Amino acid sequence: MAEIHRTTLSPTKLELLATWLPKQPWYQGGSGPAVLEKAGGFRLDDPAGEVGIEFMAVTESVEGDSVTYHVPLTYRGAPAEGLEAALVGTSEHGVLGKRWVYDGPHDPVLCAQLLALARGAAEAQAQSLSDTPDPSVHGRWDGPLPEGEATPSGVVSGPEGTSTVLCGGRLLLRTHRVLRAADAEFPPGIVGYVSGLAPADLSARSLYASFHLPTP
Repeated sequence: MAEIHRTTLSPTKLELLATWLPKQPWYQGGSGPAVLEKAGGFRLDDPAGEVGIEFMAVTESVEGDSVTYHVPLTYRGAPAEGLEAALVGTSEHGVLGKRWVYDGPHDPVLCAQLLALARGAAEAQAQSLSDTPDPSVHGRWDGPLPEGEATPSGVVSGPEGTSTVLCGGRLLLRTHRVLRAADAEFPPGIVGYVSGLAPADLSARSLYASFHLPTP
C-alpha cells in the first residue's frame, strides 16, 4: 500500500490546480486563478508501486455558491510518454523529489485501478493516512466486463465532465467533474460506478465516476 509522506510539496497541489482548473471546459468560475479549498477525496494503490493515484475534491465559492470539483490526479517520478497533453504541472516533493502531476482520466494506471474499484477488485484508501482503507467510497458493477485493457484510446472533456474510451472502444468511463448530491437511483445506462460522500452533505452521496457501454 502507498505510504503517505508528511513533507513539503512545492508548488502545492492547490497551487497547481489554481491555474490549471480555469482552463478546463467544465470549470464554472471566472478567468483568473481559482481560489480553492481541499474538500476531501481518496486514493488508490498502484499494484506496481510506481504511480501515486489520488481523487481530489476541491471547493471554490462562485457568486456566493460553493462548487466542488472532482480532480483525479496521478503522480509520477518521470515524464510519461503519451501524457504530455494531460500534464497539470510539476512539483518538488520533499522526500521523492520532482513529481510530474497528470490529469487522471488520461492515465492508464488510474483508469485500470478505478475500473478494479468499481468491480470490487481494489479497495479505496484514505486520502491522508497510510495503509488505511476508506469504507465511505463504494464501487459497484452490474454489467458485463468488456474484453481488453483499460488503456485510454481517446479522452474528451466538455462542460459536463470528461469521457475516456477504454477497452478498445468497448467501454466508456465518465469522470464527473462537479460533485453534487446524487439521487438514490443513479441514471440509467450505467454498468458500474464509484461513489463517495457528498462534500456539502455527508448524509448524501456523489457520483465520482461511472462506466457505460457505448451506444450502438
